[in-house]
Amino acid sequence: MHRGSLFRHADFRRLFAGDTASQFGTYVGNTAVPLLAAVTLAATPFQMGLLTAAETAAFLLIGLPAGVWVDRLSRRRVMLTADFTRFALLLTVPLAWWAGVLTFAQLLAVVLFAGMATVFFDIAYQSYLPSLVGREHLLEGNTKLQAVQSTAQIAGPSAAGVLVQLVTAASTVLVTSLGFLTSALCLLRIRMREAEPDRGSHPPLLRQIGEGLRFVFSDSPLRAIVGTTSTANFFNAALAAVLVLFLTRVAGLPPAAIGVLLAAGGAGGILGALCSGALTRRIGQARAIWLVPLFTLPGHLLLPLTAPDWRFGLAVLGEAAAGFGIIVYNVAQVSYRQAICPDRLLGRMNASVRCVVWGTMPLGGLLGGGLGEWLGLTGAIWVAVAGETTAVVWVLWSPLRRMRDLPTEAKTGSGAA
Repeated sequence: MHRGSLFRHADFRRLFAGDTASQFGTYVGNTAVPLLAAVTLAATPFQMGLLTAAETAAFLLIGLPAGVWVDRLSRRRVMLTADFTRFALLLTVPLAWWAGVLTFAQLLAVVLFAGMATVFFDIAYQSYLPSLVGREHLLEGNTKLQAVQSTAQIAGPSAAGVLVQLVTAASTVLVTSLGFLTSALCLLRIRMREAEPDRGSHPPLLRQIGEGLRFVFSDSPLRAIVGTTSTANFFNAALAAVLVLFLTRVAGLPPAAIGVLLAAGGAGGILGALCSGALTRRIGQARAIWLVPLFTLPGHLLLPLTAPDWRFGLAVLGEAAAGFGIIVYNVAQVSYRQAICPDRLLGRMNASVRCVVWGTMPLGGLLGGGLGEWLGLTGAIWVAVAGETTAVVWVLWSPLRRMRDLPTEAKTGSGAA
């Protein structure tokens, strides 16, 4: 299979199509749900922090045992269950709105339980790709799927901003629900069948969780990657908690302009996905993990300057630069994680990483909401973007800085035993 040939892989095309639908729905929802809470339900900064925390709290609450269960079950079946669950949950939002009974409490509960389904989907999804395309095609597969995510970042917020103005935020959430349904229908058409998981007796749950954690934290580059990603996610969640309120109430932007600004990150991400393969080969996978974010994450420092004049353009450029760096970083580090991990540990490895790097996000969301109440929206934005730029320190002062490339063979030995 030569470069670019994954689009001739029928099952990868089905996964690609399902991921496209899911990502589009997700990014429509990521704009529509906060707008629904902020504009329609008149949420306070602290409530917006709770909403942001609820989106990712499940990674902290059930992330580690979810990895064990994913390793014990069919990963495709786990993804299907998660998609159908998210479809049903999010469908209740427009139904309640049309019936005149939607409350912030319901919205919070829907986001929390949909987040639990997302935990299982994401762990299963990253563990499923190596068996679907082979480890030798992970960089290409992740590059294409990251391009999908970045395209959705552009189309989703832009479409959401327009749809919210035309048909209300609650009705726009329906698009998110249908995205998950479409994703499930595409996954149903995948013909490759996984090897059946071992149905025999398993070691105790805590022992299996510990095995995944030991694998992650025994590898120096992986420890640094986890530190950088968790720090960036913590402060990015604080930013997300107050960004929509800041853009509407302080910067004075209409929903459509907010969509354009948020979509700029996706535009940079598409460029990053298109360039990641060539850039990684030119500078090395290890350097892509620390050098690229070092020069691109500071683009978010332009966000607190946003205003409905020429400064809006600066904010768009900063968002695009950060989006570029995040995607190049993600392609490099996710491909490394998948390549070095034995298949039987993939679920637990991904769960261990996700538990830490996503588990910081509900805490960051609460911090952002609290800072919004204490320092005001502008002060909270400054703290969040300044903190995010420090995330690169973990990989900058790690063995990665002295390396060009990273190993691509699955590890063996005590850490993988």
